[in-house]
Amino acid sequence: MESVYALGLGYLLGSSPFGLILTRLFGAGDLRSIGSGSIGATNVLRTGRKGLAAGTLLLDAGKGALAVWLTAQWWPLAAPIAAFGAIVGHCFPVWLGFKGGKGVATALGIALALSWPVALICAAVWLVVFAISRISSLGGMTATLAGPIAAWALGRAELILPLAGIALVVLWRHRANIARLRAGTEPRVGQKV
Repeated sequence: MESVYALGLGYLLGSSPFGLILTRLFGAGDLRSIGSGSIGATNVLRTGRKGLAAGTLLLDAGKGALAVWLTAQWWPLAAPIAAFGAIVGHCFPVWLGFKGGKGVATALGIALALSWPVALICAAVWLVVFAISRISSLGGMTATLAGPIAAWALGRAELILPLAGIALVVLWRHRANIARLRAGTEPRVGQKV
């Protein structure tokens, strides 16, 4: 039952649509009708409100970290299950008809709560790839894929499977981005969508 509770807790926390809430509270409109329609920080940035985008990034990362941290207090062995629940909740929130964000910020928060060295490696990968490409989706996907590899390299075998599962969910949510990357039409940060 601990696993079921952890999964449910993670899902409920992960499904909090902070990007949508912030843009509505501060008069930036319905985020789902802007840019990619995603509720994450990159799409919030397309509203031109950098502060809201930063707030969304922090809150989305925070909810992933909180899901893992809370679960670890009650059922330590179930923390990776809560992590998976949080990413599924963010990407497929029940409140929004299962149409949420793409999971990169939440995945970073999860990695931070599970293992800060793994999170540091993921963040470094994101920074390098983004600095070279100026493509947010490419940086996010690459960073998320780096998670299970970093866990393996650091001897955290118990994190490989949950981080790999999280990476698969993030890649699934980026299907359209992957198609645009292959076609050479994925926008760089600052370009119009």
